[in-house]
Amino acid sequence: MKNSPLDIELVREFIIAAHGDFEMVKKLITKEPALIHSVMNWGANDWESGIGAAAHTGSRDIAKWLLEHGARMDIFAAAMLGELKIVQAMIDSQPDVIHATGPHGIPLIRHAQMGGEPAVPVYEYLESLTMKEEV
Repeated sequence: MKNSPLDIELVREFIIAAHGDFEMVKKLITKEPALIHSVMNWGANDWESGIGAAAHTGSRDIAKWLLEHGARMDIFAAAMLGELKIVQAMIDSQPDVIHATGPHGIPLIRHAQMGGEPAVPVYEYLESLTMKEEV
């Protein structure tokens, strides 16, 4: 049995909702569980997932819920959620990831800023690494 591609407008609606509309995210995932892994190509190499949208907007409740329902953790979500050990492990493994940008070209450190108080240790860690590079 072949799976059909998701409707692009449904994907667009989900990704937009993941920027902060928690109730709509839950409604859409209930309607179409495969949305949990969907991504939107906004053009110009700007790809965004639901977890990516939640990460760069600081929508912790949405990000945590998506992870609980099978979304894949990435370094941007880890930074926003304050998951220092995950961020450190990824940078230890691939040091250039510190320069990676998320959806819309948003830098990794900005994701940590959006995480608020729980992400301060991640922000400070990333800042220390970028300061070392400047010396």
